[in-house]
Amino acid sequence: MLLKAEESQVLIIDIQGRLMPAMDDPDHVIERTSVVARAARRLGIPISASRQYPKGLGPLVPEVEDLLEDGETLDKTAFSCAADSGLASHIAGKKRKQLVICGVETHVCVLQTAFGFAAQGLTPYVVVDACSSRKVADKFVAVDRMRAAGISIVNSEMVCFEWMGDAGSEAFKDISKLIK
Repeated sequence: MLLKAEESQVLIIDIQGRLMPAMDDPDHVIERTSVVARAARRLGIPISASRQYPKGLGPLVPEVEDLLEDGETLDKTAFSCAADSGLASHIAGKKRKQLVICGVETHVCVLQTAFGFAAQGLTPYVVVDACSSRKVADKFVAVDRMRAAGISIVNSEMVCFEWMGDAGSEAFKDISKLIK
């Protein structure tokens, strides 16, 4: 199923300052997450973000934090955002069934969140180029497992072009600049 802007929301998981240096290709993940967030903002798509134990792992990286508004970031200790009552309620409150997920680590928090929200009736789309783990192999084991379970694996360009739907849209010029 294609993504539709009016049915989508974005969830950015744990892209935090003390965690990202340990991830594989952190700069690329931050950049691709920023593209998704900027496109979502341009199209009026709601964005939420989680921070895993911020006392220990710190705030979100500035490149992501600066794209968020008050009330869009929630703290958690559960690995799955779906298992955290505050985050689950926050996501459900958006009343949008397509959940576009970026973040870390793919084989822990991203995977558990995707499975958890799928069980709650949402349709997760994991943005593979905006996700990472410490080890590349861990990321791809998680991607294989999610795909086998029916979770959609997408990339940031797919997300943006599906949301726009048409090169004649007003947002096309703005968003196509983000992608390049």
